[in-house]
Amino acid sequence: QEQLVESGGGLVQPGGSLRLSCAASGIIFNIRVMAWYRQAPGKQRELVATITSGGSTNYANSVKGRFTISRDNAKNTVYLQMNSLKPEDTAVYYCNAPRVYDGRRYYSDYWGQGTQVTVSS
Repeated sequence: QEQLVESGGGLVQPGGSLRLSCAASGIIFNIRVMAWYRQAPGKQRELVATITSGGSTNYANSVKGRFTISRDNAKNTVYLQMNSLKPEDTAVYYCNAPRVYDGRRYYSDYWGQGTQVTVSS
């Protein structure tokens, strides 16, 4: 079955940390850029971080210096380490595997089901 499954969300106090995981199964993983998005209530979904197949990373300005994206290609898993969390980080976090071309064919994009992160005292 082709899917992305997120885990690791929850309730945390301001200043705390969480680590999100996204496990890919049944899809091409190693050649893809992988991404984390989030969507807060009443707001549009926004890009949080990306990581290339080679490990190059990019972050939204709002999370730079606090969040770290990483990947383990042997485990087909991407992670989002979130430190110094703020109430404004509260959102549903989604894992995304964008559409990719391997030189011969395109592979579809995939989204996980989302995991809730709530930052509150």
